[in-house]
Amino acid sequence: MRIRALTEVADRPGADRRSMTENPPYKQLRRPTTDRIIAGVASGLGRYFNVDPVLVRVIFAVAVVLSAGLAAVAYPVMWFLMPEEPADAPAWPVHPPTGPSA
Repeated sequence: MRIRALTEVADRPGADRRSMTENPPYKQLRRPTTDRIIAGVASGLGRYFNVDPVLVRVIFAVAVVLSAGLAAVAYPVMWFLMPEEPADAPAWPVHPPTGPSA
């Protein structure tokens, strides 16, 4: 589905291929360099799901307590797997509206 959407955009007359690589049409799960406490995992998840990173941190802390520490293994795994956000990326990316335009 995403591949078709990208090819349809690329095939449109006047489509700028350079802007497709600079501003991808999909959300990216990345660790930010600014809004972080330890490694930016909770902040990256908060940005991806459009929720407050504090809520992600609280949910993670509760999961660690309820799983007797087993959920704590997930943090270093996500730290390793999530790429770091580029330094010039905006703090809170603004996604264009997906509904019909007026």
